[in-house]
Amino acid sequence: MNTKVYVVTGATSGLGKAVALELARTGATVILVARDPERGAQVQREISNATNNSNVELELCDLSNLSSVRNLAVILKNQYDKIDVLINNAGVYKRRRAVTLDGFEEMFAANYLGPYLLTRYLLDRLRSSSSARIINVTAPSTTELNFDDLQGEGQFNPLNAFGATKMANLLFTFELARRLQDTNIRVNAVHPGLVRSSLMREAPAPLRFLIWLTSSAPEQAARDVVSLATEPEFENTHGKFIRKGEEVEPPAYALDPDVRQKLWEVSENLTDADEPAANYDPTGSVAMHNDKEIPAGIIRPQDEPPQK
Repeated sequence: MNTKVYVVTGATSGLGKAVALELARTGATVILVARDPERGAQVQREISNATNNSNVELELCDLSNLSSVRNLAVILKNQYDKIDVLINNAGVYKRRRAVTLDGFEEMFAANYLGPYLLTRYLLDRLRSSSSARIINVTAPSTTELNFDDLQGEGQFNPLNAFGATKMANLLFTFELARRLQDTNIRVNAVHPGLVRSSLMREAPAPLRFLIWLTSSAPEQAARDVVSLATEPEFENTHGKFIRKGEEVEPPAYALDPDVRQKLWEVSENLTDADEPAANYDPTGSVAMHNDKEIPAGIIRPQDEPPQK
């Protein structure tokens, strides 16, 4: 019996769904993290039926909403004594600048800040595994961060903003790997290549067409991610950038220790990552779990938000 527990964000379509499907074939517990409850429930049924695995679970979270991320972390920690693998896969692309309820630019929040915070909050459960892995799905971005305008308030270019989130994922991977060097947790980034999905649906039509022509099927791209998550050969791989099962050289900027440290400190301040309590959830994502016992400490959506 496979007793491993995998958490996959962005698991309802594209690469995330394909990864979750392959992991479910191993018989392990696979937790699908999704924002849309109907779509999430549909994919949960599809994967469970296709793999004859009754341990495919659904948890709801809007990764662009930090209180939703906190609530997800509390729910996962309440239900699982350990997590073996966390795969941060979810991502969005927005043609126009949008601001989240927390006041952050949406791509920066959903693609980077949310995964950063979720990872921080789940570290204790990952430490409870005999050999845990964190996999950040990203790309070899060369976009350098503008720390004076991380939210794109002064100037917003969607492709640059998206590229900055991919660079932030790389910086986070290497800084987290440094901090977890002498632990049981292995941290790596993976570039799956261009994958056919709806991620870039708001991009200009010529760019969407070019991406589609040069992209691989999700099932093909998923093999690299699943291998990194499951194969013994990667058990000691740590602080690397992986493409097609091989280590590749990341952009030099992503290895700059001063930039990595600065992003960590900024992220910690923006997310209040050291605060363990669950936050008020204005999206109502916790209420979607009405078929489960809500853990103590979760602030329900119908309650008044705490006074600041």
